[in-house]
Amino acid sequence: MMQQIADLEAEGRELHLLLATLKDDDWRRPTLFKAWTIDDIVQHLHMGDLMGLASATAPAQFSALLADIQARRATGLSRVEETRQRLGDVTGQRLLEQWRVTLDRLCAALSAKAPDARLKWSGPDMGVRMFATARQMEIWSHAQAIYDLLDRERPEPSPRLRNIAELGVRTFAWAYRNRGLPVPTVVPHIRLATPFGEPWEWNPESAGGSVVGEAIAFCQVVTQIRNVADTALIVEGDGAKHWMSIAQCFAGPPETPPAPGTRRRG
Repeated sequence: MMQQIADLEAEGRELHLLLATLKDDDWRRPTLFKAWTIDDIVQHLHMGDLMGLASATAPAQFSALLADIQARRATGLSRVEETRQRLGDVTGQRLLEQWRVTLDRLCAALSAKAPDARLKWSGPDMGVRMFATARQMEIWSHAQAIYDLLDRERPEPSPRLRNIAELGVRTFAWAYRNRGLPVPTVVPHIRLATPFGEPWEWNPESAGGSVVGEAIAFCQVVTQIRNVADTALIVEGDGAKHWMSIAQCFAGPPETPPAPGTRRRG
């Protein structure tokens, strides 16, 4: 099995362990992520995996599903409202069971694809490796809002966190193109400390500035679950500072990062 698919499976198992401890009322509690409830978050992940499974096994079905979602959104429904309508009463423990089964099926479908296969998505098509990392990133990032709401510490980072950091680095140009901005010709140097030995580094030191700090903090910023001001990242240079103010490693229209202090634990 491709390592990124194994990492996606592991990320799902970790979140499943947390969700399995919830009481029925917990699922309806709003988080600091756009006031989405835990039900909303897991419904969102479940819909993403249903779409991913369709893309991997029945591309025509995926295209029809995507078109239907877009048509409903065009009527004025928000993303979470459309998903609530689509999934109806699939909530709580029932949702947890269906999400986990679908995620397992998605991982199996991805494992059956050729390594160089391309999958359709709501944004640009993606290769299997990048697709698995994108799904891992969704689980990892949305899980943070649940940990924050429950005031619980996350488990210690796993080496699979590198996938998300790599995605954050590789979507530097995307963050600009997605906003209709010119892509800087010089990229920031990135040096991230980890508990796994040598730091992770990308890009040579240059006039693009630098981002230095803990890997988990960098991943929090590029996934927009924390404002850079709420981390201990050291960001130097105008180019690096601007990027950290708009960084977005996920597909979809431009999203504004949370304001400082608005997405904090407890």
